[in-house]
Amino acid sequence: MKIWLDGALRDADAAQVSVLDHGLTVGDGVFETLKTTEGTPFALTRHLHRLAASARGLGLPEPDLDEVRRACAAVTEANPVPFGRLRITYTGGLSPLGSDRGETGPTLVVALGEATRRPDSTSVITVPWTRNERGALTGLKTTSYAENVVALARARQQAATEALFGNTHGQLCEGTGSNVFVVLDGALCTPPLSSGCLAGITRGLVAEWTGAQETELPLEVLDRAEEIFLTSTLRDVQAVARLDGRTLPGAPGPVTAKAMEIFAERSAADSDPG
Repeated sequence: MKIWLDGALRDADAAQVSVLDHGLTVGDGVFETLKTTEGTPFALTRHLHRLAASARGLGLPEPDLDEVRRACAAVTEANPVPFGRLRITYTGGLSPLGSDRGETGPTLVVALGEATRRPDSTSVITVPWTRNERGALTGLKTTSYAENVVALARARQQAATEALFGNTHGQLCEGTGSNVFVVLDGALCTPPLSSGCLAGITRGLVAEWTGAQETELPLEVLDRAEEIFLTSTLRDVQAVARLDGRTLPGAPGPVTAKAMEIFAERSAADSDPG
C-alpha cells in the first residue's frame, strides 16, 4: 500500500507520524472519507470544501486543497481497487504534550483501503448518550471520534451496524457515522443542522435530489416512522429494517427505495456533483 504523507507517496511501513503529533495526543485534527469506484472518488469537491470548513472551525491553518487533490489522485493511482475507502486526515502536527499547538505546521495523510458494499438494509440501535448541539466541535468532522467508537461498539454487541444519538433537547440528531431520514405520513424528513448533526455529503445530496424536509424531530419519532434510512459515504442510502426491538417490515419501503434509485442514478451520472 502507498500512502501520501506530507508531500510524497510512501510505502505503508515508511509512512510514520510522530508520537507527538497533535492528532494523536489530543485528537486535534479533521478528516474526510470518500468512496472510490475504479479509482474515481465521489463528490471530491464537496468533501474538500467540508475539510477546509472543519479545519477553519478547529483553528487549523487552511489546507492547500490543490495539494490534497494531487495527493488523492496519486494515492488512487498507486492503489488500484474496484471499490475503496479514501481517507484524508489533516492534523495540528508536531506539538508539545498538552493542548497548545506547535509551530511546525499541520500533518497531511491520504490513504486508500479496499471496502465492501453495504447491504440494502441493516439493524440500528439508539443509545442513551447525547450530541451537544452547542459544542465547540459541533458540525466539524474531527478526529475526536472516541464517543462514536463507544456507541458503535454497543451497536455491534446488539448485532447492529449503527447507533443513533439524540441531542440535549431530546431531538433526533445523527448516527456515529451517518445521517438519518424518516418517513412520516408519506413525507421524507431529516434533522436540521441546528440539531447538532454533521452536514453529511450524502445527506445533502439526498435532501437536494429528493426534496426531503429539514425539520426538528423528537427522538420518539423513531417509534412511529413508517420508514427510516441512513445516509453516508459508504452506505449511500441504506434502509433500517430493525431499530432496537422494532421491526420495520418490507424495508426498504417505497420512499426509501425511490431515494436509493434517485441517488444511484444521479451519482452514477456525475462523480463530482457541485
